[in-house]
Amino acid sequence: MRNYTTQMDAARHGIITPEMKAVAAKEYRAEEEIRELVAKGQVAICANKLHTCIDPNGVGSMLRTKINVNLGVSRDCKDYDIEMEKVMAAVNMGAEAIMDLSSHGNTQPFRRKLTSECPAMIGTVPVYDSVIHYQRDLATLTAKDFIDVVRLHAEDGVDFVTLHCGITRKTIEQIRKHKRKMNIVSRGGSLVFAWMCMTGEENPFYEYYDEILEICREYDVTISLGDACRPGCLADGSDVCQIEELVRLGELTKRAWARDVQVMVEGPGHMPMDQIEANMKLQQTICMGAPFYVLGPIVTDIAPGYDHITSAIGGAIAAASGAAFLCYVTPAEHLALPNVDDVKQGIIASKIAAHAADIAKKIPHARDIDDRMGDARRKLDWEEQWACALDSETAKRIHDERKPEHEDTCSMCGKFCAVRSMNKALNNEMVDIL
Repeated sequence: MRNYTTQMDAARHGIITPEMKAVAAKEYRAEEEIRELVAKGQVAICANKLHTCIDPNGVGSMLRTKINVNLGVSRDCKDYDIEMEKVMAAVNMGAEAIMDLSSHGNTQPFRRKLTSECPAMIGTVPVYDSVIHYQRDLATLTAKDFIDVVRLHAEDGVDFVTLHCGITRKTIEQIRKHKRKMNIVSRGGSLVFAWMCMTGEENPFYEYYDEILEICREYDVTISLGDACRPGCLADGSDVCQIEELVRLGELTKRAWARDVQVMVEGPGHMPMDQIEANMKLQQTICMGAPFYVLGPIVTDIAPGYDHITSAIGGAIAAASGAAFLCYVTPAEHLALPNVDDVKQGIIASKIAAHAADIAKKIPHARDIDDRMGDARRKLDWEEQWACALDSETAKRIHDERKPEHEDTCSMCGKFCAVRSMNKALNNEMVDIL
């Protein structure tokens, strides 16, 4: 019988939970090491006690970099069956987390379906759901309405919630004074900002933070501290609004840990490449090593249709510099709700970034599969290459659609293949080209 409230509570009392054991096995780490990291807040195991089908994962800079996939219906695209198809495709491709960002219709059945059937960590943004749940305009909602939706999501088994607790009435004046090029681009952050402007009241997620902590403690929900002021273009990267909010998120992290509530901290956003490492180190200092969860970062603003690539570039740098969790970006970013193919491309790009960073960080056994691939390529063993490939289906399809004349080569080089030539030369065989 469970005799602790949260993973952090258990860790601080010397208890190694089944979830910690599962994470330790996946990460090739000692169970005691994982327990200590959870106790410090440097690893979060997002696992609502009501999400019984979860396959637990740890999020922390010293562990494998994890991938989150954003999904959900909107007014223009409202087929839940298609969203569930995306969910299963994402899980099959190795995504560790699914965020339901639905902004239309009756969201609860889909959310409950996720937490009853999906083994990945499930996240939500309750402020989106507040307007939908009550079917009332934003300005008519009360602080209690917002808090009640946080509880509803916790009761539905959600593992982590993004809450934009770090912007306050002071932020309104900062945004007006500093005249950012893109203002606030966080959807949740913009809603909170607008609500404060229309009502004249303080941010309810900040003002009633202690009440939210009690809800999260009761269900073991991890708080993902949303960065409402994340930069939405390169010009706003590392500006006063972003950094001032980060300082407040550091304070909120301490308050959550004091209640044994696990925390992740969200980060940029659009950002020039040369600023990424410094931002990761600054977050680690201000937020005391709490796992950093970044969107991208997207390193150039001019590539709509290819932002899975701009994001992967930034994500690799961020993860190698200390980010723990990458939110995928698809080719549809800034343009449309992603379809199934967009989701696949976004996941593959993010997994490449995460894997490259894990190798750079020397995560235990991260490079094993690369070394297997090197052996397979030296031997021209195509079947083993497919087995090692991140996306074996696509790799095999490209090779087979452009079949070479000789099976021991590819159609790029034919008998000029360097690998073939070296194998023959080292075996004292004739290297036949013509």
